[in-house]
Amino acid sequence: MTDLTVPLVIAAALWGAAAGALLPRAAYRFSAPAGEDWREACPEGHPLRGWLGRGRCGKCPQKTYGPSAVLLSVATALISAALATATGTRPEIGVWLLLAPVCVLLTVVDFRVKRLPDPLTLPLAGAALVLLGAVALVPEHAGEWLTALYGCLALAGGYFVLFLINPAGMAFGDVKLALGLGAVLGWYGWPTLMLGTFAGFLLGGLYAGGLVAVRKAGRKTAIAFGPFMIAGAFVGVLIGAYAA
Repeated sequence: MTDLTVPLVIAAALWGAAAGALLPRAAYRFSAPAGEDWREACPEGHPLRGWLGRGRCGKCPQKTYGPSAVLLSVATALISAALATATGTRPEIGVWLLLAPVCVLLTVVDFRVKRLPDPLTLPLAGAALVLLGAVALVPEHAGEWLTALYGCLALAGGYFVLFLINPAGMAFGDVKLALGLGAVLGWYGWPTLMLGTFAGFLLGGLYAGGLVAVRKAGRKTAIAFGPFMIAGAFVGVLIGAYAA
């Protein structure tokens, strides 16, 4: 750990806290059931403006909507701090910190309505590849851009095959999410990609098994798998960054 790592971790936590506090409104607006347009009004019917900020309507200030700003702020801060601790001062930390709030937002929306919005998943993939391509030009980076590209295609291809085999058990949104996560995991190499993918399936399986054990779901009950894909990728990136 260098002398700059501790200030970097603190700065990353502050960044995460500030970014997470801006997510509640977007989480509420994106949390529309599949087939419906994004929410344009608060629960009382007043039009909403903008996508970032607290879940509170100016015309009904005593009522809030969407997830807790404090919870999202703390979660994003902890995730950002963990990424900074693992990555240190290597330049790819900037990419991880920019993508982390988007992944938190996707996690919340998928848990709430089992939907992964295209306006988040597809830009996530594009941003990951473009930003990592820029980082690859900077000295002291620890990954490979070509492997990130191949990882993007490989993971999305694998999920696409699973979607074709069992459309009821694998949503196409998961395939699109896999593009971005494959790029992120592929940056640190194929072992990291496989580790992050396995961790996602393991975490998802444990969660589903727990629901079945407490009789809150059946063996064929569909669950939101995107959050576990993201959690697995988070585990993979942490370990990949430490090992790099």
